[in-house]
Amino acid sequence: MNGNELFPLVDEEGNVTGSATRAYCHSGAKPLHPVVHLHIFNSAGELYLQKRSEHKDIQPGKWDTAVGGHVDFGEEVYQALFREAREELGVEGFKPVFCFRYVFESSVERELVNSFMTIYGGTPSPDLEEVTEGRFWNIAEIRENIGKGIFTPNFEAEFGRLQPFIARTGERTEP
Repeated sequence: MNGNELFPLVDEEGNVTGSATRAYCHSGAKPLHPVVHLHIFNSAGELYLQKRSEHKDIQPGKWDTAVGGHVDFGEEVYQALFREAREELGVEGFKPVFCFRYVFESSVERELVNSFMTIYGGTPSPDLEEVTEGRFWNIAEIRENIGKGIFTPNFEAEFGRLQPFIARTGERTEP
C-alpha cells in the first residue's frame, strides 16, 4: 500500500473539502474520506464475498464485500466503483444500482461509504494481490456466520442494511 496515495476529504453529503494521504486517513485522525462498495449477487440470489489479503492495512484475512475501495483524489464515485471492480475481480460491464450512503467509523478511520449492488451473470476472477480468494455465499450461510469474527465489522454492519435489496434478488435460503 502506498501511504502517500492521495484521498479526497469530504463532508457527510460527499462534497470534497480537501485531501489527505492514505497514511493520514488511516492514522487514527479519522478524517472523513469516500469509499465505494459493490455487492455482487448471482441469479440464485447468492452474494459474492472476497477474503482480504493478509497484506491489507485494515482487517487483513477477513471476508468482506465483493468490491471495496477508496475513491482517489480527483476521481468520481462511479469511476472508482468501475475501477475497483475491474482491479479486484476483473468484473466489467455491470449495471450498478445505488443502495445507500453512510458514515462508517472504526478505531483507525472514518469513511463515507457509497454502497451499490448488481446482479452479475459472469464469474469474478480475483486479483490475488488484492484478494486471497472469493466465492458466492448463500444468504443463510452469511447469517449463520455473523458475529463469529470471520467477516469485517464493516461488512456485518452493511449486511443488515442490505436486507431490502437481498429480497429483490430472489434470495435462496437453502444451502
